[in-house]
Order: sequence, then C-alpha cells, then structure tokens
Amino acid sequence: MDASDDIDPLWAPRPEDLPDWFREALAVPREEGFINVDGTRIHYFRWGDRSKPPILMTHGFLAHARCFAFIAPFLAGDHHVIAYDLSGMGDSANRPGCDAHARGTEMVLVAEALKLFDGPAKPVIIAHSFGASVGLTALALAADRFSGLILCDMMVLRPEVLEARGRQGSTRPGSGDPDKPQRRYPDYPTARSRYVLSPPQAVGEPFLMDYMAFHSLRRSGDEWTWKFDPEVFRQDNAHQGWQAIGQRLVEAPGRKAIVYGAESLLFTPDSVDYVRELGGTDIPIIAVPKAHHHLMLDQPLAFVTALRTILEIWWSNESIGSTL
Repeated sequence: MDASDDIDPLWAPRPEDLPDWFREALAVPREEGFINVDGTRIHYFRWGDRSKPPILMTHGFLAHARCFAFIAPFLAGDHHVIAYDLSGMGDSANRPGCDAHARGTEMVLVAEALKLFDGPAKPVIIAHSFGASVGLTALALAADRFSGLILCDMMVLRPEVLEARGRQGSTRPGSGDPDKPQRRYPDYPTARSRYVLSPPQAVGEPFLMDYMAFHSLRRSGDEWTWKFDPEVFRQDNAHQGWQAIGQRLVEAPGRKAIVYGAESLLFTPDSVDYVRELGGTDIPIIAVPKAHHHLMLDQPLAFVTALRTILEIWWSNESIGSTL
C-alpha cells in the first residue's frame, strides 16, 4: 500500500500544491502494521525489499514515525527500512513503568520481531533527538547485533551549558505534567493551533509542519486530542542522563555518526568540539545547512543526502572488511 491516506484535506486542502518530491515519496509502497513487543502494541511502517540491508528508524520525544515517512522512501531503493513509534507515542500503546533501559530493550525487541536480525547484514539505527538516546541504550545492550547508529540532532551539550540553560528554563525538548489530563479541543483548527515544536523554531517547509501536526492528533468523539500518553512525562526521568550524554555517546560500542542541524540549539558547533574533546575523534559529524533541531522539517532532501552518504560509505566499507 502507499500512503495516499496521509494527505488529508484537513492539513492539505490542495494536494496538487504539495511538491512533487513529497507526493512521490508518499506514493512509494509501504506496509503499516502493529507488533506485540513484550506485551505492548507497537506501531510501525515498512518500506523496501526485505532481502536488502536493514535500517531501523525512530523519532524524538512526543513525535511519531511519520517524521520519517517522507525520508525513508528515499532510502528504500537500496534498503529494507522500518520506522516505528516509541511506546506511549504516535500510534503505539504505552508501556507501564518504561525507563531508559526498557526503551533500549524495546528497540532491540522491535528489530527482533520484524526479523531485522535474520539476514546477512546487520541493521543500522537512524534515530532523531530523544530516539537517538534510545539507540545508544540499544547499542549498549546489543552492539553485536547492529551495524551502527546515526544520531540525528540528539542533544549533546557541555554540563555547564546544560545547567545554564536549566536556570533559564530552557533545557531539552519535551516537558509536561503526567498527572494533568490530556487536553481536548473542540475542532481540528483549534487543536492545530496548539501544535508547536520543542525547542521552538520556524521550519523550512511549513507544509511538513502541518503534516506532522495532523498525525500527532486523533479524533475523540467530536473533539480532538493528542496521541501521546501523558504518562511518558513520568517515564522520561533521564535528566542526569543528559548531563552525561556526551560521554555515553563516545563510549557506546559500535559504529556511530552524527547528523545535525547547523542552526540547532541542541547540537551546536561547540557540541562538535565537546565530542572531539571527550575522545570521539573517529565519529563522522555532518551539519545540514539552514536546518534547526527538526532538520527533516527544514531541509528534508539535504538530510536524506547526508544519511545516504553515511550508509553508502558504511556498506561499502563492510564489503571490503573495513570501517569508517
């Protein structure tokens, strides 16, 4: 099936005004389904030939797998691609008591359930922001089962910078009250007006913001509400983890690369220096020009090019028994 149902009149009143590249990407056949992962119903998309080298993709905090729905098709010609919703987000069910370790385990089990470990090539993880920290945990748990991890604008700041931002009330993306009822809105336009990015930013491709907003919401009777479960705010208890994320990144086993927005607030030129100072001199770090934290919404085709370049080098080096 293709994803023509993704283009809804509520967010795209004139589909013919959408750029050709986007409509063509959504026309690439994909599978959509659910798997049971350790008792939790997990939503996923699949593209490409299952005999090709596999890729496992996931998203940032409170987002969903559709942030890669217009990216993955550009990788599907040469790869078997899965994008999934983290538990408690998107269309995946919530996992009670979920913590950082459980999320990393969940990633490994998703790859297992979708048989990404069954072929001759090991899967590469491509993950954005909070999802990239999940990828680091998965590598720590099962480095020998993955081929590498591409971290896409995960927050990596010196501890003193993080502390200073905390004092200013600006730290990592995503915060909320798990005990507060999910907000409900009388109609879609009202709900859409409340959709914002964290950290706040304008986007290079506004129609992609509309697309992400629409698929972040669901109908509830005559009203609209968010898809994510508020319980994820209680589960996201990794403040101290963000203090040490640079060291975790450098020390994580396996092959790693970083792609970030050149204008991001969460991974900056100083973050590059910090990673190098910590010992990550062998980690390729690529800046996407004119992109902020949500780089797939700013410069999607440049983002695709960066991902394809890393993957091509990695697979080519594997074929000659080398590493980048």
